[in-house]
Amino acid sequence: MATKRRSTIHELAELTGVHASTVSRVLNPSTRHLIGAEVADRVLKAAQKLNYTPNRAAASLRTSRSGIIGVMLPDITNPIFPPICRGIEDELAKRGMLPLIANASGSAERKRFVVDQMVGRRVDGLILATAERNDPVLMHCLDEGLPVIGVNRSDESGRVSCVVGDSRLAIRLAVSHLTTLGHRRIAHLSGPTGLSTGHLRKLGFEDSIKEHSLRKSACPIIECPQYSREAGKAACEVLLEKYRDVTAIVAGNDLIALGCYDALRSAGVRCPEDISIVGHNDMPLMDAVAPALTTIHLPLYEMGARAASLILETLQSGSQRQVNVVLTPELVVRASTAAPSAARS
Repeated sequence: MATKRRSTIHELAELTGVHASTVSRVLNPSTRHLIGAEVADRVLKAAQKLNYTPNRAAASLRTSRSGIIGVMLPDITNPIFPPICRGIEDELAKRGMLPLIANASGSAERKRFVVDQMVGRRVDGLILATAERNDPVLMHCLDEGLPVIGVNRSDESGRVSCVVGDSRLAIRLAVSHLTTLGHRRIAHLSGPTGLSTGHLRKLGFEDSIKEHSLRKSACPIIECPQYSREAGKAACEVLLEKYRDVTAIVAGNDLIALGCYDALRSAGVRCPEDISIVGHNDMPLMDAVAPALTTIHLPLYEMGARAASLILETLQSGSQRQVNVVLTPELVVRASTAAPSAARS
């Protein structure tokens, strides 16, 4: 079957009675505002009539821009990432750009492979949700001359802009809520401390122990090797064996908190009657689990949109100025926290 010939910009210009450069500006969402509404509407209707689609490959060769931003996620199955990705996608769409999303869990070699594949596909920049505190892969991105923005996590090099939540404040909100209820023996099941989120939330917990004059020996910290339900369950099982008098748990994220639910259920321990639990992130459906999870809410959609806005500003200005956007967390109180029972207080 013969391939249908593509319509050209010059044919569109002839049909609409305007210059080809005007047609080009209308068809580019980032420059459409430069053209009057009546002319833009006429060109768009003509493009639809001719079934015209821009040749992005040719445009990429002319402008050295692909209109694509790479997005690297550490775990595409983690429910916090769809809202972040939606924020990224919606913000990029305003400039006629698209995200190229890849799962990059596992070793540094795997992450570097994904970066190299992104570079090979001529992405204009990268938004990384995979950054570690000291991240050689991120440095590799910078060495490649690729604009990079961190989202949800940051690194400690000071060379990369990022959009994150205030992790230390988040855990202070959680501990303050629990102490107000009367809890004095509170455990923290932290995320991996090689990540900024795990490290800073752990520091926030240690700050809170001092702030509320709690005994350090009564407030253990157990590090989970991953932000996962399975890791949370294993850590909670260790906690129940070694620290039986704990009355509350601050989990490093909601998945770890769900793992705690699993461990408590298996051990016949009730939540919140015996042990209260606070999560972090307020990922979708945390109001639908039983008991509904008290957690720290982060504006995940806004986080993604702000990250996309930063990468677009970087591309437009060409500046490598480092900007840290820290979003304010909020405590959402639900059914998984209550005053400690008389038998355990």
